[in-house]
Amino acid sequence: MPVADLILTGARVRTLDRTRPEATAVAVKDGLIVAVGGEPDVRDWRGAGTETADLTGATLTPGLVDSHSHPVWGLEMSTGLDLSAVRDLDALRAALAGAERHDGWIVAWGLDHNAFGGRPVDRTLIEDAVPGAPVFIRLYDGHSALVSGAALRAAGITGPRSFAQRSEIVCDADGRPTGHLIEHAAMELVDAVAPRPSYTERRARLGELLSAMAATGLTGAHVMDLGGDCLDLLAAVEETGDLPLRLLLAPWCMPGATAADLDELVALQQASGRLWRVGGVKFFMDGTVEGGTAWLEHADCHGQGTEAFWPDPAAYTEAVRHLHTAGVRTATHAIGDAAVRHVLDTVESLGASGRLRHRVEHIETVPEDQIARFARLGVIASMQPPHTAYTRADHTDEWSKRLGDERAARAWRCRDLRDAGAVLALGSDWPIAAYDARQVLATARSPRGAAEAGRSLTGLMSLEGCTTHAAVAAGEQAVSGRIAPGLRADLTAFTVDPVEAPADEVAQAPVRLTVAGGRITHRG
Repeated sequence: MPVADLILTGARVRTLDRTRPEATAVAVKDGLIVAVGGEPDVRDWRGAGTETADLTGATLTPGLVDSHSHPVWGLEMSTGLDLSAVRDLDALRAALAGAERHDGWIVAWGLDHNAFGGRPVDRTLIEDAVPGAPVFIRLYDGHSALVSGAALRAAGITGPRSFAQRSEIVCDADGRPTGHLIEHAAMELVDAVAPRPSYTERRARLGELLSAMAATGLTGAHVMDLGGDCLDLLAAVEETGDLPLRLLLAPWCMPGATAADLDELVALQQASGRLWRVGGVKFFMDGTVEGGTAWLEHADCHGQGTEAFWPDPAAYTEAVRHLHTAGVRTATHAIGDAAVRHVLDTVESLGASGRLRHRVEHIETVPEDQIARFARLGVIASMQPPHTAYTRADHTDEWSKRLGDERAARAWRCRDLRDAGAVLALGSDWPIAAYDARQVLATARSPRGAAEAGRSLTGLMSLEGCTTHAAVAAGEQAVSGRIAPGLRADLTAFTVDPVEAPADEVAQAPVRLTVAGGRITHRG
């Protein structure tokens, strides 16, 4: 074999490869794994230029992948004041009163719906704390916002509007906007006039963010968006060096898309760099439970949730069919039971060629009769265990209260999907939840809130969700997700065994080494 660029020794190697489940040494050349074996083999791999990393006491696994993240768009979503620690209205008002202003604006993000204590989301709750200031607060779900009267005026919003997608400017009985904006089209009206970070700032932050992600063991991410100058930004970062993570990007397809729009998405699949490429298209079939826009079989406790994000769900099905015929994979945001059912129906209509080519994101509440369909149809489930932290076991949170006990009791059925034989890819949905890959692994094994009862994944299932199953979700199972000769040298070394160590230890365990494309991106 050729002389290796990098040799990793001394670790317990969990290859997740059936032909050789464990080893103690791995050799890397030109970004690929060229040998897997034991200590006696190392001398045959080493040459004058070989770098050797001693990982004695560590466990080496395939590189972790976040199967749902927004590291580029998230730089704008997470701009300004971080409100993720705010738990009630008094704390919110205090945080806003002391907030730094940018071009006169207060921009904030990450606010939990539970902070309102069951009150309607309304600008009157905050305006006396920020007199006269334009305020734009993204709520944690990324699908809704609270803005002040001054922000509404800056955006020229004086009343309700119609949109091509399921989106709303909430107004009172007299038609006056309350400041609650629901879904992307409504939020974009204010976002377009609010201050944004500069290109230079985002370029610097992107490098810092991806390096921080690598420090948690991440070697890649499925990026569920692609907009604006994203491709230019990625290319610019790669001008000065490789990205710390391998990125797979999926541009959005929104309601109203024409055949020409779909063909543009097909053509975009050719775009790539050294460690990034476009691979798939992202759809939305609904919004969020807390925002009242999850598409449900039956209305929520506020009488909402009976409409799809695509006003004509059949148009969504035709768009998926168009892309599928062109060989493009799709991922669809579907939180409510009706949304999930429609996506499954759509994939079923594609026939056998749809197997393992389409995926459903989030899947927060589904009945028993839908679980088996994922495996039977070969539809990939993509779920984010950290989202469970926004719920409570006693169902007193906004998510659970909106659904009611019966539907809240079927929250985040990760284990049920795995037991049914489905492919289950795991992720964080940063910046909706923390990007730390260890938290994803740990929370999958010890879910929180409404998802606590009996739905824990095993340590192995959790690891597979960020490795082998993530590879299937990307259509990359032939080149990644395992440690075997010929596959990508994307590797993660933990100070503990992520399969056998208790979940709370995995959540805090230092990462000894992260390798992406054969290049060390983090040393612990």
